[in-house]
Amino acid sequence: MFSKILIANRGEIAVRIIRACKEMGISTVAVYSTADADALHVALADQSICIGAADAADSYLNAPRILSAAIVTGAQAIHPGYGFLSENAEFARLCQRSGVTFIGPPPELMDVVGDKAKIKDLMAGAGVPVIPGTGILEDLNAARSGADAIGYPVMIKARSGGGGRGIRLVSRPDELENAFFAAQAEGEAAFGDGAVYMEKFISPARHVEVQLLADEAHSVVFLGERDCSIQHRNQKLVEETPSPAVSPETREKLMEISVAAAKAIGYVNAGTMEFLLDARTGSFYFMEMNVRLQVEHTVTEQLTGIDLVKWQIRVAAGVPLGFTQEDVVFKGVSIECRINALSPGKVTFLHVPGGPFVRFDTFLMNGMTVPPYYDSLLGKLVVFASTREETLRKLNAALCELVIDGVPNNVEQQIDIVSAPSFMDGSYNLDFFKK
Repeated sequence: MFSKILIANRGEIAVRIIRACKEMGISTVAVYSTADADALHVALADQSICIGAADAADSYLNAPRILSAAIVTGAQAIHPGYGFLSENAEFARLCQRSGVTFIGPPPELMDVVGDKAKIKDLMAGAGVPVIPGTGILEDLNAARSGADAIGYPVMIKARSGGGGRGIRLVSRPDELENAFFAAQAEGEAAFGDGAVYMEKFISPARHVEVQLLADEAHSVVFLGERDCSIQHRNQKLVEETPSPAVSPETREKLMEISVAAAKAIGYVNAGTMEFLLDARTGSFYFMEMNVRLQVEHTVTEQLTGIDLVKWQIRVAAGVPLGFTQEDVVFKGVSIECRINALSPGKVTFLHVPGGPFVRFDTFLMNGMTVPPYYDSLLGKLVVFASTREETLRKLNAALCELVIDGVPNNVEQQIDIVSAPSFMDGSYNLDFFKK
């Protein structure tokens, strides 16, 4: 097992990883930008080192500085969290060449999975249903031909990255040109990769993802599915497990197909397969695979009692999974609300809800200033109960109790979402905000 780990991230996920390391008896190193000098993750870590200016390109995306910080402090491994360098295969390769363990899959796997067009072909070869679509579109003429073959409406998607960026819906032929070049430009700006591909647009649909955990011996376990269909502008806001739209029979199919596919590509560490569920037919289609810890890993932890961060670390250290699929018990219902800042500000008063099975993962402290340079996520309010009805009541009560003064936020919006009839009865889909 590692004796020291550097966390190449900030905010709530850096705090989350540091806490897991403390519980495992592992020393931690925090990296921080000048904007985060007084941040909670810096205060909690055993060591800390400044890696640059506020801009992420000068700090949290600066791979050489982060790797140098690991070497200087004697860290044996780097946990990338999510975002920033977490899906950067070249950074994983730099770590590998420097004798520092990257906590995640090997870079060769990241290359394959990170190419969204290539991974779809591999999944189809492994028997996984995929959304009808194209390979990489070389030019506008190829996009027109692809759309004519698939049939409108279609989605144009950036090959690299995530977070809803580089995606455009095209309903009619006259919208194609602008959408094609806009998706290319956004992909290039956000990920340094302007390559795009096309998929059939399925609606009404649910966004359902499967959590997997695999060790170096290629033992793979399925840790349930999460419903991530409450999205605004392709950004997830609420996640729950199990999905109210997934029947026991569909869950069994998702498990069999996802585990078989992960074994087919030799996957290692925590990974998530994302599917689109046709709300009319119940059919599901593979969209993409994420090679990192997901923001919403919390609901899976509450459902299964399995600490995903600790198992990421153990697997990276060569420890085999200490359990099999038969040992995984799915019990109860867990729902997470993402609490986002609407603008920067100073926290003048903070009250966090409590009670049994109420969890708020955050980096906030009274008196701190939320900087304008990074992701808007302030924290994740996660609740768990034995039934969905009880979970909803608990969630509503917790949201009403959560107070973050001084930083405009979306708590009231979240109360409206979880109180909406379609959310209450579980019938919501990706069109939630269009109604």
